[in-house]
Amino acid sequence: MGGDPYVSAKEVEERARAGVPDPYGDQALLTSAMTEGYDAVPSQDRSRLRSYLEAVVAARPAPVHTTVAFNAVYFGYELGGNGYGGSPLRLDDFPVITFGECAPVLPVGAMVCVATGSDPLYAEIVYREGAHPEVDELGDVPPWVSGAPAGAEGPGRPGADAEPRRRELLVPDLHAFGPALSLSPTQLHRLRTRGRWINEDGHIAVDVCYPSSRAARRDDLTAYAHHLLTTAREQLLSPFVPVSLAALMGGTHDDVLLAGLLGLLDTVRGVLNSSAVLRTWGDYAVTRTSLADCWRDVGPLGGDDLRSLVAAVERAATPARRRRGLAAPVTVYTAVGPRLRGFPGAAERLRGAGYAAAVCRANVALADVVQGDSDQGLFGNGSRVTLDDAFEGGGVWRSHYPGDAEAPGDPLSPAGRGWNSTLPALPETETELEPVDPPLADDASLSTGELLRSDAQEIVWLTPLRLAHLIDGWFHLPPLVAEELCRAHGAHPTLRLELDHAGETLDVKEVVQDVAAELGDDSGRLTGIFWPRDFFPGLMLELRQLRGEKVLRLATTRLRERVQAGDRDTGHCFDPRVLTREDVPGSSRHGDSAVGLGPRQLVMRTVRRCGLLTLDGHALLDRSVLPSAVYGRPPARSQAAALDAAVAELLAERLLEPALGSRDDWGQPHFPPREGQQTVPLIGYRPIRQRVIRPWGGGEPDGEGLSGAQFVAGHLRRLRPGCLPSDVQRAAFREHCRRLGKADGWELPYGYTFVTEHTRGR
Repeated sequence: MGGDPYVSAKEVEERARAGVPDPYGDQALLTSAMTEGYDAVPSQDRSRLRSYLEAVVAARPAPVHTTVAFNAVYFGYELGGNGYGGSPLRLDDFPVITFGECAPVLPVGAMVCVATGSDPLYAEIVYREGAHPEVDELGDVPPWVSGAPAGAEGPGRPGADAEPRRRELLVPDLHAFGPALSLSPTQLHRLRTRGRWINEDGHIAVDVCYPSSRAARRDDLTAYAHHLLTTAREQLLSPFVPVSLAALMGGTHDDVLLAGLLGLLDTVRGVLNSSAVLRTWGDYAVTRTSLADCWRDVGPLGGDDLRSLVAAVERAATPARRRRGLAAPVTVYTAVGPRLRGFPGAAERLRGAGYAAAVCRANVALADVVQGDSDQGLFGNGSRVTLDDAFEGGGVWRSHYPGDAEAPGDPLSPAGRGWNSTLPALPETETELEPVDPPLADDASLSTGELLRSDAQEIVWLTPLRLAHLIDGWFHLPPLVAEELCRAHGAHPTLRLELDHAGETLDVKEVVQDVAAELGDDSGRLTGIFWPRDFFPGLMLELRQLRGEKVLRLATTRLRERVQAGDRDTGHCFDPRVLTREDVPGSSRHGDSAVGLGPRQLVMRTVRRCGLLTLDGHALLDRSVLPSAVYGRPPARSQAAALDAAVAELLAERLLEPALGSRDDWGQPHFPPREGQQTVPLIGYRPIRQRVIRPWGGGEPDGEGLSGAQFVAGHLRRLRPGCLPSDVQRAAFREHCRRLGKADGWELPYGYTFVTEHTRGR
């Protein structure tokens, strides 16, 4: 065995001289600190990662999404022209897209195999947008389409399908895996001409079937994290990646992996946003140099066409002639992607990844003009221009005249006014308002359970207890369990439920219960459960179903030591995010209501229910929106004053903490604040911090101990040509695979060695 066949000695030396780090280099680019998010990463490590990602963005033909940037550093993207071709990814792990079939959810960043009539196409999805059939060729959008949920059937009709479908356009990078796995220009031309597997532009138009409405509402990063933990799980946990997430987190439990994965994605996004040489639109990054080159370009989709697009959107709703008292309100919705196709000579530039680049540049141009030449979207001609839908058709912009008749707001926060305008108007309420119940936030990060094992003997599932379970005495069953029970015992059997509260004594009527089951092919629930008094929202339950039997066992797991989380003292494992959201004032097994709560309790309930939820259960809320979040609309002056006083008391008692966040171009809040974004004051609910055990000891991350040392997880390193790994490192890699749960027999991939875990000083 020799060195890496895709990397010559000259390329290795040139890359080293250029100072651009390599994911497979001597020093791993991903560290344990990065799993905690951007703010936890030392500046030196941020700088190394930024240097690599800036080179990736400059090298790739399409704007680089945060998930694609994560792929580059996690799966090892080669900057010498071979992409992922030099990394030992297993192509058999990729999901397959089959012509004519409803596709699974394929977020940006998904690595896929497109099944064709001959050779398969291996690609990375680098861009994604809605492709609604009612958006015409000039980009004119019916109002109800702008901001409509997946599965919407018409104005004001969201659709009742439990598994909504949506037409989407995916832009694949067909050369992401290097020349060895790329089809020749002739082969690609043949596929584009036939228009079956890819269209004439080299894009993939598919009907995507979402498992639920909630899944369709996930943001790009959460959707990709879900994709990696399910469809691409083998790819994520491969021991062949530069640094395995399981090694960084020290385990393969789904909750652990999800926390680390979202932390890494946040780190990558923060690094992209902090770069002085990059510009971001949403989660897409491009080089400032490429934007400047586009503005100087006099050809199709260059500076002249961008100026024409901006002017057309600005004037779209302005009446050609305005007579006094006769100008009726006009609203026009324009989709960027289809509108770009109408420019002369644009067709060739919109092929392949060029489409994603053109759409991103157009949106940046529109955003710059709206921010620089208008007052919160209101232009001198009387029109108001705002972003209304960030997904459909490459972005839908709303032009309204007269703009001064509407309340101002963030023009770059997609409000979905088109869809909302078709919904029934809400009834008026009294001036003196009762508090409303803050909704249980639809946080995609909340755990929905994890399959631990499924074999011939039993199915084992781990899931948190929810407030609704406690109130109504029921428990949801995972689809696999429900299907097994329904097949064996029918749709409405009576089952025996056995409860085990680790280390605690239960009443005899709690230990064994006869409960009713309502089962379907893919869903099910137990009803009539008498939950023990000590059970609370967020408590983790391990469910075991013995195959062929009418017995279900639910068990809790003890912690090594008791912890205090908010008002809850517990010695059992729990999901901190569910605990924060659902174990709030006014909530208990007897009901869930804000009625009758005092101002302090209302503030605490609202911050925990409506705040930005972090991985460890912290919740942060924009202070300016607290009154309307409590009452559903601006409250009376006396009520607002009472809330302000309550906030001051809670801050003084350190039950809440002040913080600073920021708001991005899409109107989404972020914490910690990001460079270049508008800062906003936050109030934060921060449960008492649990003790964190570091791999090298030392207790709390900011405590004493090895504060100048950093833990480095075991990782692969690319060998220089002609070098061989030692037998010791081969053995170390096999042991590493066993710790990751891989079977014996895994060997080091060709051209790599293994660096064992260690600590290094800074």
